Amino acid sequence: AGIGKCVAMDLARRNARTILACRSRERGQAAVEEIRAATGNPAVLLRLLDTSSLASVRAFAQAVLREEKRLDVLVNNAGLTGLPFTITPEGLEQTFATNYLGPFLLTNLLLG
Repeated sequence: AGIGKCVAMDLARRNARTILACRSRERGQAAVEEIRAATGNPAVLLRLLDTSSLASVRAFAQAVLREEKRLDVLVNNAGLTGLPFTITPEGLEQTFATNYLGPFLLTNLLLG
């Protein structure tokens, strides 16, 4: 939704292979179908990713490195605010993990 969906739509319009990294399979698949229909680009894919979980970030990065020949652009757009204080199963504060640690780890894992 929001900025991430707009960026994905623009990349797909430019005929880019576009991977939507989403927490929710249902919402993500709906966005994929909407973007494919609007752009005519069949190369819009859904991959599950929860940036608050470092295990999820690692699994996502491994899959991208295994499945994709190259990665030209990475848009880190996940974020949340205003939620009550929560600790993730990995012992991290959820907002900090989602907004900072997860994207930082993802970027570093995907660097050449």
